[in-house]
Amino acid sequence: FEGQDTLRKQLEILMGAAKKRSEPIGHCLLSGPPGLGKTTLSHIIANHMGTNIVITSGPILEKPGDLAGILTKLSEGDILFIDEIHRMQKNIEEYLYSAMEDFALDLVVDSGINSKSVRLKLNRFTLIGATTRLGLLSSPLRSRFVSVCRLDYYEPLVIKKILKRSSELLQFKAEHEGLFEIAKRSRGTPRIANNLLRWVRDYAQMHDHEILDSIAANKALQLLSIDEKGLDELDKKILEVIIDHHRGGPVGIKALAVAVGEEPHTIEEVHEPFLVLQGLIARTPRGRIATPSAYEHLKRKLS
Repeated sequence: FEGQDTLRKQLEILMGAAKKRSEPIGHCLLSGPPGLGKTTLSHIIANHMGTNIVITSGPILEKPGDLAGILTKLSEGDILFIDEIHRMQKNIEEYLYSAMEDFALDLVVDSGINSKSVRLKLNRFTLIGATTRLGLLSSPLRSRFVSVCRLDYYEPLVIKKILKRSSELLQFKAEHEGLFEIAKRSRGTPRIANNLLRWVRDYAQMHDHEILDSIAANKALQLLSIDEKGLDELDKKILEVIIDHHRGGPVGIKALAVAVGEEPHTIEEVHEPFLVLQGLIARTPRGRIATPSAYEHLKRKLS
């Protein structure tokens, strides 16, 4: 696993100590933007601990019985991975409390005057939760995780190493310069980088490039309207609307969404974080403002 050095050291200590005690690793919560490797990390942890992993997702757990069926089938030391754990329903979430702390499940049998509570003992397991919205997790659930690990965006050099391995798996020859061109435009996200690599591979094969170089990579990515900073067509349209239509801002999110023809939620969740990270826009109480770097990138004069 490349990158995320601080997180890797943290997990190495957690796993090493657990193996010395012959115990399952403590419950972990992995947070961060999508595509950074949360699911991959959970598989690596399971492999390192020599145990099985059961994968599910918060939105598909519709009733407590769904969760109970999964928990009761877990063997000693197994890992339960719940993706998008912040989207789990609250009534299901409450069943996790006793399962995480006491490794027991409290169920109500029958209803009315015949109802009774039954406690089922569970095998000791590890819960690994993944979330892109850490703030949406309730405090009781968040406090039950032994460690909370955040994944950050990757540097281009690290992305290039990931792409090198991916190109070998795809049996596709690529020069370092070609891979670096893709890495620079991948928004620091391995998932995006791998998707771009597949597109560039298709382009190279259709144009009879036996080895991917920087020229072929540039031409392939230009067809997707992805520039050297990784901005796509909608990113640039957002900046153009702020600068050309509103003199650099501030602009409200709803007005911006109408101008570019996109949903406000999509702009806030997909495009805006990267533009803020690159220092191209700033969020203020009055709206979004284009920074001097945005003017420079679009070759506009700062008024």
